[in-house]
Amino acid sequence: MTIVVARGSNTPRKGYYMYWKRPMAAVSVLALTALAACGGGDNDGETSTGDPSDSATSFIEGGGAGQNQDAEAPVPVAEIEGAVAGGDIDVLSISGLTTMHPSEAYYVNTASILSNLVVRSLTQYIYDAESKQMVLVPDLATDLGTPNDDFTEWTFTLRDGIKYEDGSPVTPEDVGFGILASFDRDTFPDGAAYSNDYFLNGDKYKGPYSDPQGDCDCVTVSGNDITIKMAGPFPDMPYWGAFPAISPIPEAKAKDPNAYARHPLATGPYKFGDYKPGDTLELVRNDQWDQATDAARHAYPDSYNMDFNTPSATIDQTILADQGDAQTTMTYDNVLAPDLAKAKQSGNLVTGGQPCTAFWYPDSRKPEWKDINVRKALGYAYSYADAWLAGGEIVGVTRIPGTTIQPPGIPSRPEEYDVLGNGGERSDTEQAKQLLTDADALGTEVKFLYVTSDPLSVDAKNANVKTLTEAGFEPKPVAVADSTAAAEMRADPNAPLNLRSGGWCSDWPSGASWMPPLFGPTGGANYAYFDEKAVNTQIKEIQASPIDEQADLWAALDEEIMTKYYPVVNTGYYGVAALHGSAIQGFLNDDVFGMPTWKDIHVQE
Repeated sequence: MTIVVARGSNTPRKGYYMYWKRPMAAVSVLALTALAACGGGDNDGETSTGDPSDSATSFIEGGGAGQNQDAEAPVPVAEIEGAVAGGDIDVLSISGLTTMHPSEAYYVNTASILSNLVVRSLTQYIYDAESKQMVLVPDLATDLGTPNDDFTEWTFTLRDGIKYEDGSPVTPEDVGFGILASFDRDTFPDGAAYSNDYFLNGDKYKGPYSDPQGDCDCVTVSGNDITIKMAGPFPDMPYWGAFPAISPIPEAKAKDPNAYARHPLATGPYKFGDYKPGDTLELVRNDQWDQATDAARHAYPDSYNMDFNTPSATIDQTILADQGDAQTTMTYDNVLAPDLAKAKQSGNLVTGGQPCTAFWYPDSRKPEWKDINVRKALGYAYSYADAWLAGGEIVGVTRIPGTTIQPPGIPSRPEEYDVLGNGGERSDTEQAKQLLTDADALGTEVKFLYVTSDPLSVDAKNANVKTLTEAGFEPKPVAVADSTAAAEMRADPNAPLNLRSGGWCSDWPSGASWMPPLFGPTGGANYAYFDEKAVNTQIKEIQASPIDEQADLWAALDEEIMTKYYPVVNTGYYGVAALHGSAIQGFLNDDVFGMPTWKDIHVQE
């Protein structure tokens, strides 16, 4: 899944996270991570400022991210002891907000907000206080689905009594239309492409908006049963079923996808109030949501008032002041490094894992990036710890050095390898310049985004410009006003860029949620526009391989892609360190999204 980031909070797009309990996986999210987080100078790894126990390492060692499942979770979910209804919560972020159409909501924040508060899908996650991890449970469906013997067909039985915010009933046909909409890459280019990758005829069917007369012939409705046919074995269907893209959409009321994106009909406990796309969103109670049908959601606050363009320093200062309305204010952005000590002392800092990897994506369509040595020079020119610190990251807590595509904790992650030999944390501008000299590529232009309204993005951009220049590149940063504009430009294949930054979180704990979206020909997160026939063939072969063999095959492909092609620069793994006011309770780390446990949040009187 993607991360829309500002301080590691919003991963561009898509997916869920990742730790297996065979035969299935977990969910992911991609990131637009600090759009210009880069800097200058070498680093010997001694600049870490955080307590390692607070970092993603504890998550990595302990597993999590939805690997556990409970098909028989009780309905309704038990009330939280001491929690009462009432109170209004303010949510501050610098991350921006991309489209909120369920079929395209594939960034960490959009997917998390929709799935937890607004729309219901076939399955969902619940926080388990005993294990301190998220558990996959049923949502619209009565269980986690029933597969046939080879996982090429799944049947879900829908609950009775689910309504939209306007009081109309949710029908199996609505769920079917929502599934069909998830195929539509032309209408929803930034949406997750798993229906295209795994469902029958997903490579041919264009979706109901792009091909109104077409059909995948893969979705059948019989009474309350929905049966989905796959192109091949797909044991991870219950995880894909937790995405907003697999939520019901009433066809007659969603004929204009742009209008529907401005107000998707709620099936969860909250519905859209005032909404200014990219800037603010008010969520108010949905009186048609019936908690008696829900295995995970509570609805304690009266409303959520969200602002997505608040400067990072303002967020920290506001919440740490903890006065008046600040006591009921929270953020899902990470605390700034200078504020870490005070945040710990406040007792209102939530830390945990966000198994995501950040990347620089050189656009492989551009002739300047055709030589692998020029791409490697780019890897040496990234300034790692200096870039992270300039972007407000806490080294070792919210950003951790990495060298593999998949972060630790995923069963299909390979043994540690290091293509550049820099530990994922040391820039080497001399080595970069030598590679550029040998390739006759000195002066190669690097056109990348930064956000003028975010001082951290500006600082990171400046740091990057320094090391890129020292390395012999010619940096030409491209300014945009805010994170939402940056996300839109980054997703535009014709934008005046040749380098994009972003992050990816696994959609479930398998290479199946990494290699196809990042490096496959239909991958929604393939911002490197990487297209190698041999890799495409291997992806298809692995997807069709026996389930118990796939982890090793994905691991081998992970190393082969980076060793043979080096199409992206690993700019670190993510962790979480987010603040909330003292009156907010139930805010813990959702290790599937690296976001708050929205379903449990309440205001303490």
